[in-house]
Amino acid sequence: MRKNKKKILKLIDANVILRFLLNDIAELNQIAKEIIKNNEVLILNEVVAEIVYVLEKVYKVERKDICNTLIKLFNHPNIFVQDLEVLTEALKVYVDKSIDFVDAILVAQNKCKGYTVYTI
Repeated sequence: MRKNKKKILKLIDANVILRFLLNDIAELNQIAKEIIKNNEVLILNEVVAEIVYVLEKVYKVERKDICNTLIKLFNHPNIFVQDLEVLTEALKVYVDKSIDFVDAILVAQNKCKGYTVYTI
């Protein structure tokens, strides 16, 4: 009896995605493209938060552009995220509200999953 093999995704960090998106260093952009093209990769929520932070604070990318770019990225056939529904909602909240992205994820977790969020 054969068991179904579970598909194992490879994790990528923020640097791979940033080089892929920004194309600011040609050699690293090519490496990032090859990683994504030749693998099914998973981007953790924490990594998405780091990407948002770097794009906004370091590269001064507008929130709406970050949102549009990441939603388009999440549709790439070889890219998977931990929870597409939550991250998509978080990006929308991030664009509409004056809160940081991690707080937007908490709002999205409440809206999408019904989690109660406490803060002080």
